[in-house]
Amino acid sequence: VGTAIGSIKASDADTGRNAELEYRIIDGDGRDMFDIVTQKNTQEGIITVRKPLDYENRRLYTLKIEAENLYVDPRFYYLGPFKDTTTVKISVEDVDEPPIFSRSSYLFEIHEDIEVGTIIGTVMARDPDSAAGPIRFALDRHTDLDRIFNIHSGNGSIYTSKMLDREISLWHNLSVIASEINNPKETTRVSVYVRILDVNDNAPQFAVFYDTFVCENARAGQLIQTISAIDKDDPLGGQKFFFSLAAVNPNFTVQDNEDNTARILTRRNGFSRHEKSTYLLPVVISDNDYPIQSSTGTLTIRVCACDSQGNMQSCNAEALLLPAGLSTGALIAILLCIIILLVIVVLFAALKRQRKKEPLILSKEDIRDNIVSYNDEGGGEEDTQAFDIGTLRNPAAIEDKKLRRDIIPETLFIPRRTPSAPDNTDVRDFINQRLKEHDHDPSAPPYDSLATYAYEGNDSIAESLSSLESGTTEGDQNYDYLKEWGPRFNKLAEMYGGGESDKDTS
Repeated sequence: VGTAIGSIKASDADTGRNAELEYRIIDGDGRDMFDIVTQKNTQEGIITVRKPLDYENRRLYTLKIEAENLYVDPRFYYLGPFKDTTTVKISVEDVDEPPIFSRSSYLFEIHEDIEVGTIIGTVMARDPDSAAGPIRFALDRHTDLDRIFNIHSGNGSIYTSKMLDREISLWHNLSVIASEINNPKETTRVSVYVRILDVNDNAPQFAVFYDTFVCENARAGQLIQTISAIDKDDPLGGQKFFFSLAAVNPNFTVQDNEDNTARILTRRNGFSRHEKSTYLLPVVISDNDYPIQSSTGTLTIRVCACDSQGNMQSCNAEALLLPAGLSTGALIAILLCIIILLVIVVLFAALKRQRKKEPLILSKEDIRDNIVSYNDEGGGEEDTQAFDIGTLRNPAAIEDKKLRRDIIPETLFIPRRTPSAPDNTDVRDFINQRLKEHDHDPSAPPYDSLATYAYEGNDSIAESLSSLESGTTEGDQNYDYLKEWGPRFNKLAEMYGGGESDKDTS
């Protein structure tokens, strides 16, 4: 509308500067569809569109246009009239237009208890072009984020894809898009409003949480609580609730006020916290819609001490827990004393467990597998490690060089054993070396303890020196070989060898 679709121009022989033309539509079938105005600079008539054109409704319009010269020299009036007419035909061309819906908007009403997949309504659209191409429908998912609905792309039928709940969402505002299959760029939108109708699918319940109590001095028929209910449903006739007890109760009863409230009354005189401090009262609440929904709410009724006017003073059960004449402060003091005694007992037990017996061997290395130590040997009762047996081990069985643990280690002489030596020089040198070491070492403890040499036994030429391993008496032994060991063993040879010679002489 308002767009110029063409222009016409009338020629005038008068080329004076005061010449002025005016164009007007005087007849034709498009007088209400087009306008014409005069262009001041060029004196042309510009034809514009007055109303929207529709190729599918009308394709050709005919206009009769008149052009008149407004400035006429009086001297030429007799030559008049100074106007002319012409016929203009306007042809409307077809363009590709977007689809058109049958309505500007759609409203559908459905009940909330319909099954998934139920069609709730259908939208219709057509292609206004002469070709009348097929239309495709789609839902704008920005208007249905929960994907509760879906639409058939071919026929525009809208159906549910999830269960509906009026109590969660009463209205759903959707947007449906229609587009040409041959030209998807040509699209049109329409609003679809879905109203969810109520179904009685929720049971009534207490309106609030009730903190109910009854006085110990209550009388029968006394009001202790007024209750009310609410329902998420919204029936057309309004809410109507009924109250009753789930079972006959000897202590309390409910009285329906028939205005969606009820009263809780006592049925007997007097209550005692010593006997029972809390009562549970189940109350059934029903509505009057179809199908009838009901629920059971439980009231917790506490027994409390009240004054003469019925004002609550205390609902505590401390009178049931504390003996007569014993205050709370005294009970706390007793508990503290008990806790202190328990702490002392635990500390005493912990200290007793920490006491340990002094070990027999003080060294970090336990050598009890190698030597049996007696408290009465060596330098004293506690000198159990004064002797290092590693120095007298069989050279053939020596694995590592062992150092003494009681003094600063010195380089020890490890003897070389030569089995073929007839005079046992290795043994002699070894004993001499050890003797010299002990004579010049004032810090070495005295070797007055029992020592077992690794050289004795089967591998020693001297054989065993222990009388414990000998099956014969001392008189049966031959000690002449001790003379071959040198001057240091002469005395020993005389002591043992001489006895045998004396016996022979005698």
